[in-house]
Amino acid sequence: MLSQQQLKQQAADAALEFVDAVAAPDVVIGVGTGSTADLFIDGLARFKGRIGATVASSERSAQRLAGHGLKVLNLNEVGTMPIYVDGADEIDARLHMIKGGGGALTREKIVASVAERFICIADESKLVERMGKFPLPVEVIPMAREAVARRLAQLGGQPHLREGFVTDNGNVILDVSGLQITDACALEARINNFAGVVTCGLFAIAGADVALLATQSGIRRLDRPAA
Repeated sequence: MLSQQQLKQQAADAALEFVDAVAAPDVVIGVGTGSTADLFIDGLARFKGRIGATVASSERSAQRLAGHGLKVLNLNEVGTMPIYVDGADEIDARLHMIKGGGGALTREKIVASVAERFICIADESKLVERMGKFPLPVEVIPMAREAVARRLAQLGGQPHLREGFVTDNGNVILDVSGLQITDACALEARINNFAGVVTCGLFAIAGADVALLATQSGIRRLDRPAA
């Protein structure tokens, strides 16, 4: 029986095969944030010299990449990337995701938007029939915290401030439990339109293109359904 850590390693290793397929001296690889992304970063170290650079979705990931001797660029220096690799807190069969357990949701969404393909890596426990059991992170400008919390409560959620946490952008996170997520795209657009919200952790309007889910019997690959 593989442990969750071993399953995460399996997913990270599977994503490295995508890097191997696109590796070239001018290629930039987008990298996410979190425990599974950390394993991907460690594996990416062997591509030093075979890829041009990386772009990180957090200061934490940037430091880990640099520690392996990989070049880290500011996203403003990059026009496009073939792939962005990151984990998820929940993912459904349509490859919609909840992300932001590590608090890097805004930068993750921005970096992913520049990549040609979003590769989600996770263990099979993250695959759900309906999202919402994992509290939805919402990044909020501090002065709008209570105003946004009231709006989220009106949606049926129970927002809780992530105590003692500040994002890389200097904002706070409200973790919202109890939401009934039946239309992830509509809910993402609605929450993102609240004044004071930077972004919410729903990645549905632009979800993953490929999910590599580690199971006890190997990698299960899911591709985004045709529109």
